Amino acid sequence: MYDLAVLWSWAEFGVRWLHVITAIAWIGSSFYFIALDLGLNRNISGPADGEDWQVHGGGFYHVQKYLVAPEAMPEHLTWFKWEAYSTWLSGAALLMIVYWVGGELYLLDPNKADLALWQGVLISALSLSIGWFVYDFLCKSPLGEKPTVLMVLLFALLVAMSWGYHQLFTGRAAMLHLGAFTATIMSANVFFIIMPNQRIVVADLKAGRTPDGKYGKIAKLRSTHNNYLTLPVVFLMLSNHYPLAFATEWSWVIAALVFLMGVTIRHFFNTMHMRGGYQWWTWAVTAMLFLLIAWLSIAPLADSLDDAEARALTPAEARFADVTEFAEAESIVLSRCSMCHAREPVWDGLHWAPKGVHLETTSDIARHADVIAMQAGYSHAMPPGNLTYMTEDERRALIAWVRAAR
Repeated sequence: MYDLAVLWSWAEFGVRWLHVITAIAWIGSSFYFIALDLGLNRNISGPADGEDWQVHGGGFYHVQKYLVAPEAMPEHLTWFKWEAYSTWLSGAALLMIVYWVGGELYLLDPNKADLALWQGVLISALSLSIGWFVYDFLCKSPLGEKPTVLMVLLFALLVAMSWGYHQLFTGRAAMLHLGAFTATIMSANVFFIIMPNQRIVVADLKAGRTPDGKYGKIAKLRSTHNNYLTLPVVFLMLSNHYPLAFATEWSWVIAALVFLMGVTIRHFFNTMHMRGGYQWWTWAVTAMLFLLIAWLSIAPLADSLDDAEARALTPAEARFADVTEFAEAESIVLSRCSMCHAREPVWDGLHWAPKGVHLETTSDIARHADVIAMQAGYSHAMPPGNLTYMTEDERRALIAWVRAAR
């Protein structure tokens, strides 16, 4: 069991690393091309729509953009697609590892909805596709000619999904799923719209036909949407490190406001890339939204201690509380961990439990058995700096407890 737990943890780490790397590549290319397009010098003659001279790494680059396509197909053409595909695929794999396999710990919240694990996983999987079908329908409707109205409707969809996820899943899972929901729309834009339209243009060039400019226009709209959605997705993917974002009464509103912050920040930089365009008011709006989020986050954290004591253990949790080794493990956790991992921490300087993890009750400790073993048994990550002087014997006892329950 020791080897399996460690290997599984490293598998998660590897997939997470891959996801971060591919996301950086995708976001980087997206930001670069938006900045390039907005900063082009269009006061030029010739068939090109604009050009730019750039310097980087000791070299000079001369970039030209054609509104539809050049007169002839170039011999070498670089496609930007695998960054998006790899980001989504690695993110989907990570979601399965953390929130499906570990669903009883990270996905389901019995206080919110009485769901079996398979039901939670099914909702998780099916919900990710809903956004794409609704969004794509709106884009292909007459509203596609009204970008502002379209963005408002997309925002309304995201708010509705944020509320819905928070009614079913843990706060951490709800935030993550909203990010995955949005990222699915973005990746589907690349796979179903942007790339097919570019292939049509390339095929026309190869056949000697003049490409229709509508394909580039459609792809540009979806690419712009992706650009404005990027920063909120990054926030949501990082939110599981901050309980004040995911474990408060108004987390679903916080998630919705994050989309507005992302739009205002991106709008500043997008207009900055346009020659002479600086929209400084966006920073004032962003600051006000951030302060509003901070204010909302001080709402009471999840269940009271009495509620947690009264809640029945699930079968998965019960197996960790039923073994004889649990009594010793519980004593260790209560003496070494609970002063910080409490609903009202007594450790000086802490106002809420790290990562929102509470370890005060039988239910708390049983529910977080695997995390306890990994953080304080197999590794010395907890307590931080071993501030509570956990001994090696105690760490071995935590491992023995989890193994006994397997």
